[in-house]
Amino acid sequence: MAQTLGEKLREAREARGISLSEVAEQTRISSYYIEAIERDDYKPLPGGIFNKGFVKSFAKVVGVDESEALADYLNALTIENTNAKEEPKSYRPEVLTDDTSSRTGVPTVLIAVIILGVMTAIILVGLKYFWESSGPATVADANSSPAANTSAITANAAADSSTAPEFGLARFEFKAVSQPVSLTATNDGGVSTNVVTPGSVSSFQPKQSLKLSYSRSLASAVSLTINGKPITLPAQPLEARRNVIQFEINAGNFASIWTNGAISVGAPSATPNAIWFQLGRQPRRLRMLRSPEVTTPAQALPPRMHGHRPPGVSSLWATLTEQTSRIILSFRRRIFECGFFCL
Repeated sequence: MAQTLGEKLREAREARGISLSEVAEQTRISSYYIEAIERDDYKPLPGGIFNKGFVKSFAKVVGVDESEALADYLNALTIENTNAKEEPKSYRPEVLTDDTSSRTGVPTVLIAVIILGVMTAIILVGLKYFWESSGPATVADANSSPAANTSAITANAAADSSTAPEFGLARFEFKAVSQPVSLTATNDGGVSTNVVTPGSVSSFQPKQSLKLSYSRSLASAVSLTINGKPITLPAQPLEARRNVIQFEINAGNFASIWTNGAISVGAPSATPNAIWFQLGRQPRRLRMLRSPEVTTPAQALPPRMHGHRPPGVSSLWATLTEQTSRIILSFRRRIFECGFFCL
């Protein structure tokens, strides 16, 4: 029987006394591949042109004809391929089935229940921690009586209302309640006159001052709000003889008006000089009767009647003046009362 390529190369190597390691060192081929070639097992080799190169290098080192060795390799390779084609392949039929359908669903349900329970426990622990950290104050507030809550709300509202907003940011709304009102407004120096009808609103946003003027007879038919807060308007003008109510709101008195919730129009103090000034502007028959400071006829006389007199006639002049004043005062009072009742 003819020798195979592997047998020829092994005998040649042994005849020369060369070991596998020496062949591997000279050919730069792994000893693993050298042993495979000697066994005629070419499957571990890289294949293709590399196998041919390995065979030629191995044959050259051990003294075998390279062409003959290459021819033997090709023959051996052809025979191996032919045997591989002729060998019948056995197929093992396999049926692919879904094994999960045969499994029971109890483990899956159990795992889902465990996960759900762990998540629920984590959520409850978090809620408990949050409740303990911020719960007592909330519970105390919730358990407080309605009266306490109402008083707290009232106190907060009072605190907010006591703090006046900035004048330049305040919004003034003038409304007519029951009948049209002719309103004259001076907003930062600009004068405007319009008729405010019931249901309509005249709004202002002054930066420096706001002066409003309307008829005295319509004092009960108007209202004013500042940022929604009702403000009580004056019922009488500053001067009793005037028929127009006029007031001014500016940065100086805005805080007081906001705190009091009302606009007060005060009259000047009744000093003696002011009394005589007012009496001088009134009819003569009412001068002494209008002044609350006048109690005697001598006090009703003008200041010029109280000048210095000569020493000889001072007492007589005082007595005569007092008696005359009493008569004149009584006569004027009777005339005034008669005229008053006749009217």
